[in-house]
Amino acid sequence: MKFRTGLIIAACAAALAAAPAWAQFKPTKPVEFIVHTGPGGGADVLARFIAQTIEKENLAPVRFQVNNKSGGGGLTAMAYVAEKKGDTHAIAVFTGNWLTNPLTRKEAKFTIKDMTAVSRLVLEPALIAVKADAPYKTLKDFIEASKKAPGTLKQSGGSITSRDNVVRQLLMKETGANWAYISFPGGGERIAALLGGHVNMMVVEPQEAGEHIKAGNMRVIATVADKRLGGFPNVPTIKEAGYDIPVVPQVRGIVMPPGVAPDVVAYYEDLFGRLTKTATWRKYLEDQQFEDGYMKSAELAKFFDSFTEQMRGILKEAGAKVVR
Repeated sequence: MKFRTGLIIAACAAALAAAPAWAQFKPTKPVEFIVHTGPGGGADVLARFIAQTIEKENLAPVRFQVNNKSGGGGLTAMAYVAEKKGDTHAIAVFTGNWLTNPLTRKEAKFTIKDMTAVSRLVLEPALIAVKADAPYKTLKDFIEASKKAPGTLKQSGGSITSRDNVVRQLLMKETGANWAYISFPGGGERIAALLGGHVNMMVVEPQEAGEHIKAGNMRVIATVADKRLGGFPNVPTIKEAGYDIPVVPQVRGIVMPPGVAPDVVAYYEDLFGRLTKTATWRKYLEDQQFEDGYMKSAELAKFFDSFTEQMRGILKEAGAKVVR
């Protein structure tokens, strides 16, 4: 009997040892899902879709509740996340802004390296768009018009270190053109400014502008991508339009506050790994013109280093003052 009992105990111990790390932790209350944009911004749209999909696919035992912490071009949200050290029920969508803003902002108290890497999810192209009734049929039309009236035309966008403005700076440096930049905290406000005639052009993600393009309210005159997008086969890339500037990448994924235990990270890493395997997610990538950029935690932490170096070089090329 003692021998048999010993075998049972040993078997149980082996089973526990073989169990995945994430089995040691599961959220027990709603998870706060932090985004740095206002409603309608790219991070907000993505977070809400993820939260809905997790619930729809029954991937987690609790709900994920989006909390918009806009301001400071992402610095407000970064500080909020960093100060929630050890919080096992808080995650955030990071974007390229979380890596680039601290490079040019001395007041930034935190960088992406202060966060806990969980998963990279998507790589995202961008569209250069104008209002449907604008006189600019091509990117060249817009640039030539801005040369004739320097500083008169306007572009809506995010923070000064966002992809929106980096693309602008690179194009102006390449062409000698000049147009103004109006910063808005949320994607919805940027689009409203364009459709309302308050600005003349914007750099926007497909998921933010898709419905307006389908409705015929916006015209896409170029894409910020290495190759033509499946949803816009007749729209040239910036390079095809005649402008040889770097393709500024946009990346989106998930981070957590610092000081989170490995088993907690493993749980969320597994959760988002399962999310990316659902048919709902695959269709979303296709519909939004996203590239699957999935990475696990360890690989993502290394990516943060390489991406920061890449963006440091692009920002310098665009004429930005890099402070770190």
